[in-house]
Amino acid sequence: MSSKPPLSRQQRNNRIIGAAFGLVFVAMVGAAYAAVPLYKAFCQATGYDGTVRRAYKAPDQVLDDKITVHFDTNVRDLPWDFTAEQRSQPLKIGETKVAVFKVTNHSDRSVVGRAVFNVVPEQAAVYFHKLSCFCFSDQTIGPRQTVEMPVLYFVDPKYANDFETRNQKEVTLSYTFYPATDVKPQTASAAQPAKVG
Repeated sequence: MSSKPPLSRQQRNNRIIGAAFGLVFVAMVGAAYAAVPLYKAFCQATGYDGTVRRAYKAPDQVLDDKITVHFDTNVRDLPWDFTAEQRSQPLKIGETKVAVFKVTNHSDRSVVGRAVFNVVPEQAAVYFHKLSCFCFSDQTIGPRQTVEMPVLYFVDPKYANDFETRNQKEVTLSYTFYPATDVKPQTASAAQPAKVG
């Protein structure tokens, strides 16, 4: 029986360095895949970059201070009309309001869309909260179907005390619908109705 000669010190060092580089490569690939969902979670938690925060209960306090919320609707690469029932709404800070949006699919097939959103001015995003929104999930609209989609929202009372926002009397909530490219196409019979919560 022949036995392998022991590795030289240089060979052992080369193997250690190779294994270390392999681990670094795997870690970098993992970090690249995790970057988008982590960034999205960070933006939703902090309101960074105009990203609206999700809330699970309305505030206990409603102030007499009023602001106006404007709604901006856009569609990219979809055969849809997307509009807001009202172009703007006045509300008291801390008050819960419902805004209704409408989507019409003009194609002969079901189409899945995904809404992205932001708030302007960006400083207001940290105080703008949604309790319910169509933007939390993909929306499937059937052929020639029109769907109403409500958004339940409020502006946190802390908005009135922040020196960057307290004098801002107007806020714009903007939505843009894009095709949900990672969703398999469905036939009309398999399409699910749009979600409203």
